[in-house]
Amino acid sequence: MAANTFGNHFRVSTFGESHGPALGGVIDGCPAGIELNLELIQNELDRRKPGQSKITTQRKEPDTVSFLSGIFEGKTTGTPIGFVIKNTNQKSKDYSHIKETYRPSHADWVYDQKYGFRDYTGGGRSSARETVSRVVAGAIAKQIVSPMKITAYVNQVGEIKLNKDHGALDFDVIENNMVRCPDPETASQMIDLISSIKKKGDTIGGVVKCIIQNVPVGLGEPVFQKLHAALGSAMLSINAVKGFAYGSGFDAPSMLGSEHNDYFNEDGTTKTNYSGGIQGGISNGMDIYFEVAFKPVATILQPYETLTRDGSLTDTHGKGRHDPCVVPRAVPIVEAMAALVMADFLLLNKLSKI
Repeated sequence: MAANTFGNHFRVSTFGESHGPALGGVIDGCPAGIELNLELIQNELDRRKPGQSKITTQRKEPDTVSFLSGIFEGKTTGTPIGFVIKNTNQKSKDYSHIKETYRPSHADWVYDQKYGFRDYTGGGRSSARETVSRVVAGAIAKQIVSPMKITAYVNQVGEIKLNKDHGALDFDVIENNMVRCPDPETASQMIDLISSIKKKGDTIGGVVKCIIQNVPVGLGEPVFQKLHAALGSAMLSINAVKGFAYGSGFDAPSMLGSEHNDYFNEDGTTKTNYSGGIQGGISNGMDIYFEVAFKPVATILQPYETLTRDGSLTDTHGKGRHDPCVVPRAVPIVEAMAALVMADFLLLNKLSKI
């Protein structure tokens, strides 16, 4: 299996499966001498880990990261940073019923067709648990790109949408509720909806919005390394993501040019920010903002018809511990992937000026 590395200058290669002994990664290209706050890295993992609330999977994993190389006395050495996160709460027997069947809308069938073999326990490499390694690398990238600030939150669950501009929100309250929505009233409605869906053995999708502040002008390279294209690619690499839109996104087609143009102030900033902080593929210093759409989790705890390995249809139902809605735990993953992109382009920008 190829393509387990993300990035060009700040690169992370991940390894491991959902029900294997451990997951981990190797970060290459990290500059030397950067003082790391290891507590912040673990805090990011705690935001992503399973079992953190009644609306997430009840798999219990401490998700404690152990660094093996590349850090000495709290600072990066410039050598590859190796790390592992051990699995401690696998229940592979929960997946024995799908050994000979394929789950709808999962990677089961295509993995078998492509490789002639698949790890049916927890989805193996296709499991969203793979993202734990991305969060570690992203937490390091966040510290490299400072003072850039990357903040994500849940903007929509099902039909319940937070209809407020991000500039009017208090980001400090995002972690005050289990759904990670910065508006308490909307958060309560989202939690109630997810809870009701969970009781039915079903799942529901949602949207995570991300804002990157304090972005320097000039990140991004035309023509084929545009910043928004890299962000889109990063977000679409996350499990269950079905859509990406930045700036005005899909509202743009219904606007006139005279409405959509971001007219200048004398200092080069713009009066509006429909461009989403990126013009011509290059950051313009305004806030970058984008939305990431997640589908309903494919594993449902209801009866359904599916395909067997011998080509017949059969009735079955989902088992095990699964998220009824992925977006609350996806918030730190979106931030991590955004940080990896920004770190990569920050280093690229320095090289382009040599």
